[in-house]
Amino acid sequence: MYTLNFDEKITVHFMGIGGISMSGLAEILLSEGFTVQGSDMSESDIVKALIAKGAKVYIGQKKENITSNIDLVVYTAAIREDNEEFQAAKEAGIPMLTRAELLGQIMDFYKYSIAVAGTHGKTTTTSLLSHIFMEAEKDPTISIGGILDLIGGNIRVGKSPYFITEACEYTNSYHSFKPYISIILNIDNDHLDFFKNIENIIESFRVFATKLKPEGILIINGDMDFTERVTEGLERRVITFGMKDGNTYQAKDITLNALGHPSYDLYKEGKYVTNVSLSVTGIHNAVNSLSAIAAADILGVDMNSILEGLKKCSSAKRRFEYKGTLPNGITVVDDYAHHPTEIAATLTVAKEIAKGDVWVAFQPHTYSRTAALLPDFAKALSIADHIMLADIYAAREKDNGTISSMDIEKLLRDEGKDCVYLGAFSEIEKYFLKNSKENDLLITMGAGNIVNLGENLLKE
Repeated sequence: MYTLNFDEKITVHFMGIGGISMSGLAEILLSEGFTVQGSDMSESDIVKALIAKGAKVYIGQKKENITSNIDLVVYTAAIREDNEEFQAAKEAGIPMLTRAELLGQIMDFYKYSIAVAGTHGKTTTTSLLSHIFMEAEKDPTISIGGILDLIGGNIRVGKSPYFITEACEYTNSYHSFKPYISIILNIDNDHLDFFKNIENIIESFRVFATKLKPEGILIINGDMDFTERVTEGLERRVITFGMKDGNTYQAKDITLNALGHPSYDLYKEGKYVTNVSLSVTGIHNAVNSLSAIAAADILGVDMNSILEGLKKCSSAKRRFEYKGTLPNGITVVDDYAHHPTEIAATLTVAKEIAKGDVWVAFQPHTYSRTAALLPDFAKALSIADHIMLADIYAAREKDNGTISSMDIEKLLRDEGKDCVYLGAFSEIEKYFLKNSKENDLLITMGAGNIVNLGENLLKE
């Protein structure tokens, strides 16, 4: 494998440079004096920002973009081998790295790298860590899978030895990392277009844990059924967190305020430390925040900075994000939840804080996930009072005609739930405006473009 040398300022070409993660890596290399170019299928605000910072970006992926000056090509998992640029780079013999391989190599240049993994909660937890380290004036480098207002985007390049990033399990990309601290928030059935089953997923996280630096530390949710299977035989220091007794860092007496923001008593090794208040929603985020506290505590951040950082961190974009209020008092919220566990957590919070009924406009994400977890989707969505279903967002997949949103509708209707499949966003808007009432709460939910529905409603 090609190894990047930060002392040798080469020319790097990014295939898919406008992606949320790829753009962040491109910006890090730009800040370090590398010549950066790349391509993307369309122009975007991210692409414009990179151009303004000195990158050369081609719109459209063509073989002509692979020029003789390129020393290294970086590509994402979404790039297929029949891609023109990919084939041209191969034929030219240019060294190539995946996005994850490059991120892993960049991490090696930071003494204290923190990789946040888990099926759910990575972006929010990375946001919590970012606020803590910024509050403590640690000048961290940050790479996050969403837009964080604190840093004005998805990337921040610092000059300290601290690097904070998400670590995604899809295609085992996080196996390319060698962090100083690894966090495992949870392990659940997901990405079943890649993983075979839950056993396969558990093994993937176990391998991730072994990738720690020799002096590294694993911070893992001690409440999981799978914790011992991940940590067994691991020759690294292990720190646990959770709500159960016996965890190194424990949350007790969790309460939610009217906005769904939790407070709890923090215990370390069985001894009371302090009360913690958060500005993110849900009990699940109270638990996730323990991992951020643990990482910061291990790295010597003072407790006042930890508490202030946590308090100042509101949810990242598309994480129970308040979008606005309609004239009749209906609140519109958007949430990225696209897995049954995430959906259940979000809707549980919504039910606790809503003044009226909870409506969810749900856009399933990928055919494979919908088919594999169909009964779980129905069960999670049933927490809402009213469910409106959009068509499945295909993402990287093609429709083979075996699964649709109507399959979710049938399961929910069989259980007597108020569920309707409407398909198009325009039809969902009409139905909602006709049937909702004053002070209801609408959540647009999914990892696709369902956010547009709520934004359109607020414009009308």
